This record gives sequence, structure tokens and C-alpha cells, in this order.
Amino acid sequence: FLCASYAMSGINLASYAGMGSDMRNFGNSVGSVPRTQDASRSLLEHICNLDVDREPYAIRNTAIICTIGPACRTVECLQKMMTAGMNIARLNFSHGTHEYHLETIKLIRQAVETFKPFFRPVAIALDTKGPEIRTGLIDGSGSGEVTLECGDKMRLSANKDFENCCTKDVMYVDYERIVHVLQPGSKVFIDDGLICLVVKEKGPDYLDCVIENGGKLGSRKGVNLPGAPVDLPSMSVKDKQDLQFAVDNNLDIIFASFIRTGTGVHEIREFLGEKGSHIKIIAKIENHQGVKLFDEIVQAADGVMVARGDLGIEIPPEKVFLAQKMAISRCNLIGKPVICATQMLESMTYKPRATRAESSDVANAVLDGADCVMLSGETAKGNYPVEAVQTMANICREAESAMFHGQVFDDLKSVLALPTDATLTTAIAAVEASNRCLAQAVIVITTSGRTAQLISRHRPRCPIIAVTRHSITARQLHLFRACHPIYYGEPRTELWAEDMDRRISCAIDYGRKRRFLNDGDNVVVVTGWKAGSGATNSLRIIELGTAAEQHVLGVRDMKNFKD
Repeated sequence: FLCASYAMSGINLASYAGMGSDMRNFGNSVGSVPRTQDASRSLLEHICNLDVDREPYAIRNTAIICTIGPACRTVECLQKMMTAGMNIARLNFSHGTHEYHLETIKLIRQAVETFKPFFRPVAIALDTKGPEIRTGLIDGSGSGEVTLECGDKMRLSANKDFENCCTKDVMYVDYERIVHVLQPGSKVFIDDGLICLVVKEKGPDYLDCVIENGGKLGSRKGVNLPGAPVDLPSMSVKDKQDLQFAVDNNLDIIFASFIRTGTGVHEIREFLGEKGSHIKIIAKIENHQGVKLFDEIVQAADGVMVARGDLGIEIPPEKVFLAQKMAISRCNLIGKPVICATQMLESMTYKPRATRAESSDVANAVLDGADCVMLSGETAKGNYPVEAVQTMANICREAESAMFHGQVFDDLKSVLALPTDATLTTAIAAVEASNRCLAQAVIVITTSGRTAQLISRHRPRCPIIAVTRHSITARQLHLFRACHPIYYGEPRTELWAEDMDRRISCAIDYGRKRRFLNDGDNVVVVTGWKAGSGATNSLRIIELGTAAEQHVLGVRDMKNFKD
């Protein structure tokens, strides 16, 4: 089934050796995509011609994911973050109760409602706690703490007798098979890598270790086993409760933590069942095993997040950028969304300005091809949540303005297997046409969102305005680069062609109100030849301000349509 889905999308796996602010910026943006063609003949020449004094695109095409926490958990603050550029709200289920998160969901939806009549879809994502390994209680207290000295010995034990009475000499870990997956010489990282142990000897239910990096260690701290074939279940009991919460409250996206194999994704999808089949599953790559089995995971998931926090413990920090670039490029090839996350603007948790290194990190993620970038503690607990979103949006616009779109389009097109189906062929033609006529937007009328996703896969230089009658489709389209979804909730007219013209006019009106579409601009319009999903095969280029704008469809009117 998975291989078939690749074939249907036109991806030639055999030819690839590894593969079996916007209008997002809801402020007062002005300007548009440049109306001159980049004359550079190579990437090197393009980079040589970059100009720090040139104004960036006014339209941001990279989505911004914001973690919602105490620092921004009010309707007023959420409104400001949406205006600054937040597209997806992330709920971190490693913290908080279901009651707490339900209240947060209500606040987010209330903030979205305040933007009517110009509806701005904002997706809500649930980030699972995931299966993890933790230490026990020190001296029976959740606030207990010991000081570990470099060179001292410590015994790690899976014996539950030590679960509530850990000391600096014996530490309980809640993973029974730890003795079987580690060998003498293996390293154990505790508390986000602050403590490092080296295994010296093995016993029946314990490991004798030497402390390589010491420090203070508290109770219930996370444990990482880099390089070990950890066989934890894909879902804990808590994860299953949280996934059911997502289904019951009609959430849009699941960020599945600590995914190690494609089977883990299948198990989550099976648990969600038919009622939760609409939810997109984004697999978080945050361990060595997940990197090695990336192809298997990306085929099973709806998208991928490169979670660089735990990943930087599981693999050497100097190799994290390799995993990031690999993951982003492979997702770009097959047209699945990819998110870059963790410590992107970490200093803005407590300071109003980002460091130069952080700004470059965000920009390079965008240049690598990330569909979304994510803020964690910066918005959840930081002192400057709105400023962090605005800074992220500004960096994204600058980075997108520096991209060499022509080469990206050619590279993505070169791996397609022939023949391509009608929808994919139309999507490629739309991007080619938008590049040739220097279009200011591609307007897509979509039911399932697939056409918009395929156009996004080929990275047009201009925004994709995707109009849909399905609110869930609109919210989930934020996962895809350049997609600016519009939820069209007006009643259907009797004639299909008239209704299509109204939806197209809605998209044009959106662009005009945001001041990136004006008379004289070219716009590429992509529609189906009939009502419903799967019929995309029509492409039109219209010049705004002319008669062509009034009646885009020149087809026989159809009645009793249902799209």
C-alpha cells in the first residue's frame, strides 16, 4: 500500500538510493513577490548576487508552530501571536492535565473566532509524551537530589526494590531490558545529557558504571541510551489516553514522540481508528534508531519532525546537522511535510533579541527546505512570546527571499517517474507557469488538499492560496510550505461554475486585502473539471483587473454538485 502511494504520486524510488509573514503574517504586510526573473545561471552566482539591502518578500511561506504554555495562555496573547505569524498551536502533553489542555484548546479556538469574518485557520497539534526511560526517586522524595563526582562508581538497576530509594551509589531505571541492550563501554546519558555514565560490568539485573560527567541529579530524570536497540512500545498507557483525547476533541495533528520504526506509526494510526483517521501523524525523529530507519518511518507517517533536543544526545552533536539536512531533503523528494524544531530561538526565552547564531539556524532550516519551524520554551514559558514569533517570521521571509527557486524546482522534478497522473501533471505545470509568467499567486480550489500539497512539493516562488470548504483540510494545509489556506463556508450556489468563480474571487479578494495582489498581476488558477475530489486537471492564467477575472471558468454550468 505504501509503495503504491509513492507510485501514484509519481516518485521514482528506484532512482533515489536511500528510499525504498504573509499572509501568514497577519499584520500589515505590503509588497509582493518580485516581478523580475532571477538571471543567475548557477547557485554560486545566485549566492554571489545576494544583497543585504534588498527588501525581503512580504509574504512568508514557511509555517510557524508555537508551543502554548503559561506565558501565552490568554486570548489576548494568542491573538497577538496569530497576528505575528503563528499557524499551528502545539500542546505539549509531557506537562499538564487533560482539563488544563482542554481549557487551552478553548482559548485557542476563541482567539481564532475573533478574526472573523476573515477566517484564519489555525491548526492544533498534540505532542505526545512518548515512551521514555526515567530514573527512580532519590531517598523517596520527588525533590530529592544527589551530587555525583566524576570517577565515582554507580550501579544502575532495573530491580524495583530500588525504585523509591535511589542513592548516589545505586540508581533505579524503569527499563527492564537495559541490561540486555547495553554492553561494557556503552554510555548512558541522564537529565538531558548533563550526567554521563560509562558501563564497565554487567550483572543479571544491574550495570556497574563509572561517572564520566558528574553534577547534581534529581529524581525521575530522563535517560538516553545512544546507539542501543531500545525496544520500548510505541505508546505508553498515558499516550493512549492522550491520543483518545485528541480524537474526542477533534484535534488536527499528532506529533508522535520517540518514533523508532514505521511499525510505531502504524500502531498509532490503528489506535486512532476510523474516528481519528483524519488526524495527521507527524513522526518525531529524536534517536539514532529513528535516523537509521528514516525511510521506513517517513513512508508510514504523514510527515516528520526533526526534534534536535534528544537527537543531540542520542547522536554526536556535531552530526545533528547531517540528520537535519538528510531528513528535510528526503521529505522534500517525496512531498511530505518536515518540521525543524528545538532551541531555534532559545535565547529569546529570557531576552528580546535572538542571537546571530540562532537567526542563522532558523534561516538555514528554511534554506534546507523545511516546511515549518517550531518554537518551544520561547513561547510556552518565555518572557517575549509575541516577539519570538515576529522574529521567526522575519527570518523566514529573509531566507525565502534568498532561495534559488529555479534549481530547487528542477531538482524536485528530475526524480519523478513517468507517466505522472493528471493531478500531479497539473501541479507541475502550475508551478512552471507561475515561474514563467512571474505570477504573484497560485490559487487552488481543493477538496482534500492533495492538489495544494503537490504544488507545494514543487516549491513555487509565490504563495499558494488554497480555498476549501473543509475546515480540517484548511487547518492541516499549514503543514505544507507556501500553502495559505482559506476556509470557504459560504452556501453553495445552484450552478457549479458560478460557485467556483465565487471561491476564486474569495482568494483574489484575500490577496487584495493583504496587498500582495493588484491589478495587472498574473495569477495561476488550478481547478477540477468537475465537482468533487480527484478531478484536478485545469489550469488558467488570468491578469487581475481584466474581464478574465470576473468569469474564470468558461465551462458548461453543472447542477447538483457536491465539492
